Amino acid sequence: MNTQPELAWNDVPVCDTFAEAFTTVGTRIIVTAISESWVRIAATEVTGYATSVIACDAEAGVEKFLSPEESPDGRPGVSLMFFAFSRSALEKAVTNRVGQCILTCPTTACYAGIPVTDPEKALALGKQLRFFGDGFQISKKWEDRRLWRIPVMDGEFVCEDRVGSFKGVAGGNLLICATNQSAGLLATEAAVTAMQAVDNVILPFPGGIVRSGSKVGSKYSALKASTNDAYCPTLRAETNSDLPEGTGCVYEIVIDGETFDDVQQAMCDGLQAATQLPGLLQITAGNYGGKLGKHHFHLAEVIAELKRR
Repeated sequence: MNTQPELAWNDVPVCDTFAEAFTTVGTRIIVTAISESWVRIAATEVTGYATSVIACDAEAGVEKFLSPEESPDGRPGVSLMFFAFSRSALEKAVTNRVGQCILTCPTTACYAGIPVTDPEKALALGKQLRFFGDGFQISKKWEDRRLWRIPVMDGEFVCEDRVGSFKGVAGGNLLICATNQSAGLLATEAAVTAMQAVDNVILPFPGGIVRSGSKVGSKYSALKASTNDAYCPTLRAETNSDLPEGTGCVYEIVIDGETFDDVQQAMCDGLQAATQLPGLLQITAGNYGGKLGKHHFHLAEVIAELKRR
């Protein structure tokens, strides 16, 4: 449950509360293509419909784009991260997505962004997709890694046999309360830009921003989650609102990352950037009373970290 603001940064009130996040299983793949435009198309397709595991098979997003000098095959590339609640669910989601959205995309190749250090934690990728080659696929060794060359109509699709996985953190968040939609969007966009510069994290929602923040449960038994009415400005008179007077808009940013520290760094950078903009009334975070997720990002610690910089 959120508390009244007892903190502040750049004269913006910050609630003395915490964001509650979950342990997940994550992975990273590197996708390359003949040009940056085709890299961006591939990235958009494979990370589509991947905002929340409440209804999606995985949470996914762009970690960063890669220059030809940074990519495995000397072409433009992108680093993509995927998160799910189990290794089996993650393997299925990544394999399906790569098969439908990367294999089909002109000129692409797909490489592991996490090395396989423990075979039991590896995800089968090319190992499964190779069968699309209908017996014409060719195995290729690359140092100590195995790639598959799968014939397709513009040449070959090169895909790593397996990709490693890690225990990740999903659900770090900030809630940005503003006087109106324009002020809220500008501040939240600034926060997103700052967070996207942090390695090892993704922001899985559209443009990194959530307008439909949710709470657990619903009056309708079939739903696992429903609108976070305490943060809906239009419902102030009808519900137990947590919004400061004058709030006309609230946007949320959700962060998934490889480690606790990665997510906390993104929250620090995002809060710093957002509070540079006018029109903010409060920054807070969403939690479930500490009962559901083991990772707690206290905004007091975020402020303390900013002060140490």
